[in-house]
Amino acid sequence: MHGYFKRICLVSALISFIFAGMAARAAADIYIWTDQNGIRHVSNIAPPSQGHAVRMEEKETPLPQGERFRVVQVFDGDTIQVNGAGLAFRVRLVGIDTPETGRKGLQDQPFSQKARDALAGMILDKDVVLTQYGTGGYNRILAEVFSDGLNINLEMLRMGLAEVYQGRIAPALDITPYKKAQAYARQKNLGIWSLGKRYKSPRQWRKENPRK
Repeated sequence: MHGYFKRICLVSALISFIFAGMAARAAADIYIWTDQNGIRHVSNIAPPSQGHAVRMEEKETPLPQGERFRVVQVFDGDTIQVNGAGLAFRVRLVGIDTPETGRKGLQDQPFSQKARDALAGMILDKDVVLTQYGTGGYNRILAEVFSDGLNINLEMLRMGLAEVYQGRIAPALDITPYKKAQAYARQKNLGIWSLGKRYKSPRQWRKENPRK
């Protein structure tokens, strides 16, 4: 009984975590339903294909510290999906921007696959800890991702496989170490910085290659 109560409290806390959105531009829709086997599901990815789901309204509650989530998919160099405690949600690595992968016939940006592969090599099928900074576009949680104490966001910058995000930075994020990590990679001519004058930021690439 104690274990059941603890799980309910954890799920409730994690639901609140998904809702947390400091200066969010897009709210995360949360759906709760019980399947035919009596298993309760909580997700911000999609409601069930059949049956009724309860949609929760957004509220602001801080992320429980130290919770661990399993990385089950790496979409590109800065977007992943994690599972934990019956939840499934997407995470956008806050503060960084990585080369764009070609979708729907679009060309890959140089180093996009290397960025994805490097991120997958560090965290795919592993447990991570998240520090959340609100909700970004496409219903993705903005977060710093930590694996065995290593800040993965900063590591992507140090390897020269990401640049500091050029858009609006989450207010609570200390961007100073991000700029230092980028400066290190540029000085060493690593990754994207080896392209020299041929390099285009992901932001510029998206403008020139809009999704259809």
